[in-house]
Amino acid sequence: MIVQFRNEKVSNHGSIPITIECNVVALIIFEGFHQPIKRTKHCQVIYSQLGLAIHQNDHQARRRFVEWAQNEIAVVPDFHKRILFSDEAHFWLNGYVNKQNCRIWSEANPQVYVETPLHPEKLTVWCALWAGGIIGLYFFKNDEGHYVTVNGDRYRAMITNFFIRELNNHDIQELWLEQDGATCHTARATIDLLKDTFWTCESASKIL
Repeated sequence: MIVQFRNEKVSNHGSIPITIECNVVALIIFEGFHQPIKRTKHCQVIYSQLGLAIHQNDHQARRRFVEWAQNEIAVVPDFHKRILFSDEAHFWLNGYVNKQNCRIWSEANPQVYVETPLHPEKLTVWCALWAGGIIGLYFFKNDEGHYVTVNGDRYRAMITNFFIRELNNHDIQELWLEQDGATCHTARATIDLLKDTFWTCESASKIL
């Protein structure tokens, strides 16, 4: 990357006016401030893409999982229909919009300014999907009925008071539960609860 500095003074905001001759866009950082480089003749604004970091052991773990899944499908052809995919999602109640996912197409800058509170109210919803349908929705609330975020105690309460009851209402012979690696999912108390309830409830279920 070739960076050419103009003969101009540094602005009060700490950014340095520059032009570049390259195929990428960078950020010039000066005294704790940063400002994206404006589009020039040779460059355009490109937003970086974020992805999960892959470590050396992850490839082997993924391969072992694929081989295990293939063996399960060889024994039970509809194995993929017996996986229950579960997760939570957050919803803001004040009309909050993630500006990284929002684009406005206009011939002129509409100068949109959105005011947001310091601590916007939001709710957390859990549900599970599988070939047989949807289990949920479950809204996390406290004893006063106010929406709250999920933690280990609330997640385990949802399993005990809602999930297992709903699961037993379905005609399921065998089921695998999938959940991500969130702390409330992987806490020892949560795993112990899932093992105890899944192998003792009416449907023979397993943790994936």
